[in-house]
Amino acid sequence: MKIGNLLVEAKLTENDFQYAKESSLLRYRDFLEIFDASLLPQKGEYYGGYQLIRNVLAAHANQCSFCVLLDARRPDLIETWYSVMKCLKPVPLRTACKVLTWQELSRILPTTLQKFLSTKYGI
Repeated sequence: MKIGNLLVEAKLTENDFQYAKESSLLRYRDFLEIFDASLLPQKGEYYGGYQLIRNVLAAHANQCSFCVLLDARRPDLIETWYSVMKCLKPVPLRTACKVLTWQELSRILPTTLQKFLSTKYGI
């Protein structure tokens, strides 16, 4: 999702950020200039956090900020975010990347949306 110059990846019901083959990621423009690939989470020839990597590259290409929206009850997803973010080489891009939890966001949402998140997802 894009709001102004902010790209957002919202995770609420999915299990993880998916894995992608190293060869697939190497095809992305600027991948090696943006990421220290040797530090990215890996399982064999697969990199973890594929959706995050892709979104950060999109933010870079479009000169946007990026925010991932996560459930605070999923520390594994937050850990994956930080394991990807720490691999960013350009400091300006690193500071343009953010994380926000649904729980933090829900505090400022209209009551009807707060009730929906509470009823449907326990947030």
